[in-house]
Amino acid sequence: MNNQLMLPKTELNYPEGLEVVLLGGGCFWCTEAVFLRLEGVKQVVPGYAGGIVEHPSYEAICAGTTGHAEVIQVVFDPNQINLETLLAVFWATHDPTTLNRQGADVGPQYRSAVFYRDEAQGDLARSLKEKLMQSGIYSSPIVTEITLFTNFYSAELYHHNYYALHEQQSYCQFVVRPKVEKLHKLFENLLK
Repeated sequence: MNNQLMLPKTELNYPEGLEVVLLGGGCFWCTEAVFLRLEGVKQVVPGYAGGIVEHPSYEAICAGTTGHAEVIQVVFDPNQINLETLLAVFWATHDPTTLNRQGADVGPQYRSAVFYRDEAQGDLARSLKEKLMQSGIYSSPIVTEITLFTNFYSAELYHHNYYALHEQQSYCQFVVRPKVEKLHKLFENLLK
């Protein structure tokens, strides 16, 4: 018998001609709000990836017992925006040097992670992470996990498009909005 923990497998479904990557940069309300604004991004779905439980709930994720990270599934047109650019936005709009946390959000569900679809994506992500570490931009090591995709479960519907629907909520004002503003400042040329 194999002693390795068997992770539940799911499929990624997306239209032909488009690509997909899963990114975890803390709370998925933040990452969804950022990536929805990029030209060439066709769909952003908040959800859970990389865990050991099938069909986890938000409550189970928050308990930290499922192994999942809060992520976004980003479906994009590689003729309009490439993975390298998406990863540049990803690393610039969250703190990839904090292990299992983003600001006040603490726990393994908030880890920095790239779940890649194939080896080409994985090689690119690892190469870009290495270049970023060598650049000296960050004074601490980058802890972003780069892992082959195994599973993704869409979050409950009330998490979808959260920032747009709850922009005046205090968390959105103090946590999500600064990330969106940073996107506008650093990547204005990439916006829809």
